[in-house]
Amino acid sequence: MPIETRSALRAAVEPFEHPSILRASWQLFSSLGFHVATLALMYWSLDYSWWLTLAFALPASGFLVRTFIVQHDCGHGSFFGSRFANDIVGSVCSVFTLAPYLNWRRQHSQHHANWNNLDRREHGADIYTACLTVEEYQSLSPLRRLFYRLPRHPLPAHFVIPPLVFLLLYRIPFDTPRKWTAERHSVWLTNLAIVSCVLLLARFTGFRAVMMVQLPIIVITTIAGAWLFSVQHRFETARWLRGPEWSFQAAALTGSSYLKLPRWLQWTTGNIGFHHIHHLAPHIPNYRLADCYRSAAILREETPLSLRTALRATTLTLWDEGKKRLVRFRDAIPAPH
Repeated sequence: MPIETRSALRAAVEPFEHPSILRASWQLFSSLGFHVATLALMYWSLDYSWWLTLAFALPASGFLVRTFIVQHDCGHGSFFGSRFANDIVGSVCSVFTLAPYLNWRRQHSQHHANWNNLDRREHGADIYTACLTVEEYQSLSPLRRLFYRLPRHPLPAHFVIPPLVFLLLYRIPFDTPRKWTAERHSVWLTNLAIVSCVLLLARFTGFRAVMMVQLPIIVITTIAGAWLFSVQHRFETARWLRGPEWSFQAAALTGSSYLKLPRWLQWTTGNIGFHHIHHLAPHIPNYRLADCYRSAAILREETPLSLRTALRATTLTLWDEGKKRLVRFRDAIPAPH
């Protein structure tokens, strides 16, 4: 990417890399505050109808997705100007999102260092953003190809695995290096806080009521969140790069999506659809992303994804280095010998 383009991109994003205490406070209230208020309505509605409780689970899940974006921004140090405030709010949010703050923050930083980099897939890898090349997939034995495909089928990948990750895998620091002492401690401290909250709620409402309220929220939120995470890097025009081709600017603009959502969904998802700008400048708080996008034509050159196009992208799983595009498993069936 030419130096002039990099300079223009830097000039476009720099004015928005400054938190606003007023906007951050309002977003915290309209995310975590509204989520807690909706939780109260769900517990109240159990005395009348569980179907009514399930209806309230939809907005509660939306507010929890928005709360996760607050935690995400705190992890980038962009939500508040104070690191202490970011860490406190991020840690509180993690009790609701079930994602241990310090551990998730460090794991996520590896994703930001290497996303869509074919030469650095050993860091920050997961089934939603990392992928094999067609050649690598075809070199696997039939059994290993099967094991690779199974968890990436849209049904398990987007409906079964997400709740299990947040409910079970995030409870154990199995993939956290032992030298990450603070991050490992954050897992156990978050678990302690979650168990304490569950026991306290069960003391007043009963354990069955806690499960009837919390489980639907967890399932809906994690399914929606995993899909959002996936489509931010796996879409029809995404580019995966090698060696000197890869740079933060190039990967941001060609390897991260702009998902154009209806206004209410953009609000609910904390503007995360402007993901190309987020990767270009992670220190921009989410509540400034839309303003940044509108401010500079150079940030509007990429074709946005529609909701329909994004939903079709869930089956894109392999990078075809010859065609320079993501393809589906059926497009990479090895030729018979």
